[in-house]
Amino acid sequence: MRSVFLLLDSAPYGSEKAFGLLNAAAVSSKMDATVGLYGDGVYLALAGQDSRDLHQPNHSDIIYAYPEMRVLAHEPSLADRGLMSMELVERVELMDEEMFLEEMLQSDGIILL
Repeated sequence: MRSVFLLLDSAPYGSEKAFGLLNAAAVSSKMDATVGLYGDGVYLALAGQDSRDLHQPNHSDIIYAYPEMRVLAHEPSLADRGLMSMELVERVELMDEEMFLEEMLQSDGIILL
């Protein structure tokens, strides 16, 4: 497998899913790893996250720490949650429905968390 699309569709805090997915993408540096944020997963795209009160690592720091990791956000999911006017992590690429699906289908494998 040369490329993998890791799809996060749950909120970034409150479970280990986002943390695990980001770390899986980080260790997949030998292949083309793309993180796709969909549904509640798009909350990970918000800039200025402060997770100290949750006693969890700041997940957006992981995105910054691995510049080779590509992160895509599903634009309709952002719009559905009223987040289009919010500041986003600058490394996150916005994708419409068609482009997001195309990116996912072009990967050799898809991992859903």
